[in-house]
Amino acid sequence: MLTLYQPINYDESVPAQNGQFQNTNKTVVDILIQNNLLTPAQVAQLRVESANTGKDVDTLALEKKIVPEDKFYESRAKLIGVPFVSISTLPFSPEALGFVQKNIAQRFQAIPFAYNKEDRSLSVAMADPLDLEAIDFIAQKTGFSINAFQAVPSDIKTSIEAQYSVGLAGEVKEALEENEAITTKVKTFEKKDIEKTENIKDAPIAKIISTVLEYAVKSRASDVHIEPQEDRVRVRYRIDGILYERLSLPQAVQPAVVSRIKILSDLKIDEHRLPQDGRFNFKYADQEVDVRVSVLPIVFGEKVVLRLLRKTGGIPTLEELGLRGTSMRTLQNAYIRPHGIIIVCGPTGSGKTTTLYAILTKLNTAKVNILTLEDPVEYQIQGINQVQINPEIGLSFASGLRSFLRQDPNIILVGEIRDPETTEQGVQAALTGHLVFSTLHTSNAAGALPRLLEMGAEPYLLASTMNASIGQRIGRRICPYCKKEYAPQEEILREIQNTLGSLMPKSQTPIKLYKGQGCDQCGNTGYLGRIGIFEVMNISEKIAGLILQKADANTIEKQAVAEGMMTMKQDGYLKALEGITSIDEVLRVAQE
Repeated sequence: MLTLYQPINYDESVPAQNGQFQNTNKTVVDILIQNNLLTPAQVAQLRVESANTGKDVDTLALEKKIVPEDKFYESRAKLIGVPFVSISTLPFSPEALGFVQKNIAQRFQAIPFAYNKEDRSLSVAMADPLDLEAIDFIAQKTGFSINAFQAVPSDIKTSIEAQYSVGLAGEVKEALEENEAITTKVKTFEKKDIEKTENIKDAPIAKIISTVLEYAVKSRASDVHIEPQEDRVRVRYRIDGILYERLSLPQAVQPAVVSRIKILSDLKIDEHRLPQDGRFNFKYADQEVDVRVSVLPIVFGEKVVLRLLRKTGGIPTLEELGLRGTSMRTLQNAYIRPHGIIIVCGPTGSGKTTTLYAILTKLNTAKVNILTLEDPVEYQIQGINQVQINPEIGLSFASGLRSFLRQDPNIILVGEIRDPETTEQGVQAALTGHLVFSTLHTSNAAGALPRLLEMGAEPYLLASTMNASIGQRIGRRICPYCKKEYAPQEEILREIQNTLGSLMPKSQTPIKLYKGQGCDQCGNTGYLGRIGIFEVMNISEKIAGLILQKADANTIEKQAVAEGMMTMKQDGYLKALEGITSIDEVLRVAQE
């Protein structure tokens, strides 16, 4: 019943006996030295202090925090021959949690995170995986064999409070029991019976979905991915642009979870072969979100993606998005003109629509008529006339734009320029005295001009109508609660200096960069929130001349930089030097 890992045998070690590791010479500090995590000078200092205080070097290394806590315990795991698991970002199985009560987990500082039904084994993260009394107690209490893992004790304490407060263990167990009952005795339900919310309001599946959505709202997630796999259902959250796996459900509950979501979003619950799209509203505390639902059939079932659009909290300002300095002035000069075209460029998920909304909010007064054509309408703005396209009935960007011109608009937003017809209509609208905003999927601001020419825009018309082109990305903000400065490596410093050139701050000597250590506030990621990285290109006379010559994007960008445009990479490096974001984030989102 009891599973213990055999320790790694070192030359200096005595083999394990009766599950206990006997090692007369090797220490965690020795492993840290092998992995270049401690310098000889640090080790010498530890040994001197050990001789003076009587404390062993491992205890001193941990107390003084001269290495990250996770690296210390990872090295300890290697020493004693057990696997190490980082539970701060681990997806916990509610089914596994249900086998061990919270008071037992607290008593032994051990938390189960996975359950294998085939071999009836329970994976448990422990502060001390050599605590045979704890392993034996949990094994006898559950009737399962125990796979012990080393974890960081502080992470275990945090996880016990967080995971047991979710309270899904009972619901998952109940859902599984219901599923087994249904499997053994097939029943037929009418659609009207399933949709009666009073019958399922308190059902375990409803509780699971409610908890998944509550966590999404609390963690500021923009999307939730519910993905069936061969042996489980993986739940991932996109937080600050990065997907994190936070929950693992038994595969048996997947059909019920998908059916419940389909009912909420008014989709066909008996259609499992075709993709479906729907929506519903969800309110948690004082926050209300519009949940867009996408169901897609995949190999192991139906994958569901929930996109959360917050109705509360408002639209951020341009300053809050990260626009400032010369970039802000260039953009302001572009959007205060009564006519012309402003294009925002970037990949999917780079915040283009949010930037356009922030601009429209500044321009939104009773004196102007603003019309938007979007797919979909993400935020509803009071005072602005918003239209959602519907290609099935013939309402496309191009046809909608034609209708807009008969609605006496001052400002027009077209969600995306996708084809030659929309391009032509947008240019004509700008020529006839309208201010037109739109987006393009190009990598930078300069790339918008050749793309528009490729889609049929006449060079002489484009040169006379373009006001500005904006390139942008979104990076993660460093968590202010655990932010720490450090000296950059020489090659990183040279890269920053070469990229910034004359923009390099003169007051910062020596140069310092910043990173987040990870804490409870940021979910141990080191990041909290997001910040935009921008470049704003003014269409000057020289750049207009390059449009007429049908110059490529590199030539146009060089001219814009010569005229004072700050590139996205430069903007990102300046924000990294100020401690707003990290150099890793800038390279992740803005590196060409």
